[in-house]
Order: sequence, then C-alpha cells, then structure tokens
Amino acid sequence: MHTKLNKTDYLLLGLFYSITSLIQIRDYILSENTLLEYVIDIPVSVIVSLCLVFIFGFWLIPKYAISSKRYLLFTFIGIFFLCFFGGIEFIAGYWSGNNTWDKLPSFNNLIFKFLDYGAESLSFPLGLLLTKKFYEGKTELISVEKEKKENELKLLRSQIDPHFLFNNLNTLDSLIDSDPSKAKEYTNKLSLIYRYLIQTKDAEVMELSDEIEFAENYIFLMKTRFGSDYEFSIEKNISLNDQFIPTSALQILLENIVKHNKSDGINVIKTTILINEGWLIITNTKSTLKSKEESFGTGLDNLRARYKLLSDEKIQVHDMEKKFEVFIPIIRLTK
Repeated sequence: MHTKLNKTDYLLLGLFYSITSLIQIRDYILSENTLLEYVIDIPVSVIVSLCLVFIFGFWLIPKYAISSKRYLLFTFIGIFFLCFFGGIEFIAGYWSGNNTWDKLPSFNNLIFKFLDYGAESLSFPLGLLLTKKFYEGKTELISVEKEKKENELKLLRSQIDPHFLFNNLNTLDSLIDSDPSKAKEYTNKLSLIYRYLIQTKDAEVMELSDEIEFAENYIFLMKTRFGSDYEFSIEKNISLNDQFIPTSALQILLENIVKHNKSDGINVIKTTILINEGWLIITNTKSTLKSKEESFGTGLDNLRARYKLLSDEKIQVHDMEKKFEVFIPIIRLTK
C-alpha cells in the first residue's frame, strides 16, 4: 500500500463516510434520538474510523506486519488501538444517550464492547482502501512490465541492423569495382529494405504478407551476393491476411542459413519457406563446408528471446543430418 493518499483515495473515503453518516442519521431519526446524539455520535464515529484507518493502513501494517514481520507485536498493538478508539466511540455514544454511569457493563464486557466498536469502525473503510490500492498496484505493475517488455524487444531488434549493414556493405564494395550497374541496382534494393527497417523499427510484429515481401527483396540481395550458391522458394498454403510474425524474423532465419552453410560449388544450398496453418517453416539443405562469416549472436537465440516476450508458443528447431528446419509460430493478434 502506498504511503500517500491520492485524490481518488480521498474521494472514496469521503463518499464512504457521507453514505454511512446518512444511514446513521436515518437510523437516529427512526429511533427518535436526541440532537446531542447527532452532534456527538456521528462526528466521533467518523473521526475514530479515520484515525484507525491511518494508524493501521499507514503505520501498523506496513511497519510490523509487512516490513519486520513481527506479527505478535502487531496483534497486541492492534488490539490496543482498537480498544482505545473503540472505547472513545462507545463512551461518547453512551454519554450522549443520557445513560447513567452506574449501568456501564462489567470490565470484561466493556473491553469486548470497545474491541467490537473499534473493529467495526476500521474493517470496512480499510478494506475498501486496501482493495483499491491493491488493484492500483497491479495496474502499475502491468504497466511497468509492459514498458520493460517493449524496451527488451527494441533492444533485441536493434541487434539486427549492425549485422545486416556489415554484410551488405562488404558486398556493395565489391560490386562497385566489378559491376557498377549491378551495384546501382543493389543499392536501390538495399535502400528499399532499409526503408522497411526504419518504418518498422518500433514494431514488435508485422503482418506476414509484409514480411514475405521484405524476404523476397532480401533474397535478391543474397542471390546477387552469392550467385547460384543458394536457391530459394516460397510456398503459401494459407491466406497471409491477419497473420503476424516478429519483425525481421525471416531476415534472421535467412541470414542464419548463409552464416552456417556454404556451397561447395557443386551442390546448391536449397531453402524452402513454407507457410502452413499456425506455422512458418524454413527448411534448408546442409553443407559440409561452413561459412567463415563472423557471428554476432543475433540468430536463433535472438528470435527465441523475442518469442518469449510475444507468444506462449516456442520455436521448434530440427537439426538433421542433411537438412535443418526451423518452425516459427504465426501470431494472431487479439482484438
């Protein structure tokens, strides 16, 4: 429970005491009580209740029940304050009702009366306040977790760009000398891809149709870069509408294939992107030769981490003797 009351807390308490005071006035009218009882009983009951709420809510519970966990001491102090303030309310009501002091209950019964009055004054308003604070805390926690999740996703997304730029600038540098016209076309495609990356830099997920279009442009860059060493095909068995995957997921997976498989000049590395109900499956043939490209650690581990933040489904990886498969869940956004 927060140590300070906000405006809605004051509004809630004000509404509660206004309603309970009106109910008490109605009861006094039906019971034909004297004016003195109105003047004494109602203000005293409100003051006693407020005192107990603040003592328990902002001092006793936080200090002895939550922080230090001294439950026995908390119980004794709590009973004392309930009896003390309950006694004030009982004595005030007893006096305003013109009762004679010689008819006071016995000491034992009086203590139970005090405790009963105190507990009744405390329980409902404190319960209302604690319930409100609990849900406010839950809402705040959800907001903080959401912000943390978004920051983690942005961090993971930012890891992709340096790797992508490093590889393609090397290729472009080679093309400028060997094939200037091809270098110009490559630059145009690269600018289209970077425009997409910039436009989607803050997006957690993108529609599958957009990611497939991006992948087609990206495949052009790779075929320009590696020639006939790699072969790609895309099979769409479902409609791509309202289907989503993490932004640049296909880029990561395609980069992963090139990073870990190098053609021997005879056998082509074949890759199939298969889109089925609920899953996008990328399958590639494996080679015995390994790429010498440096790994920046932004492949499958990156994608696994992002899926932990986006979906309950997990990536499935099947590493077989002659082929490698990655199943990534297709996400449906909840409306």
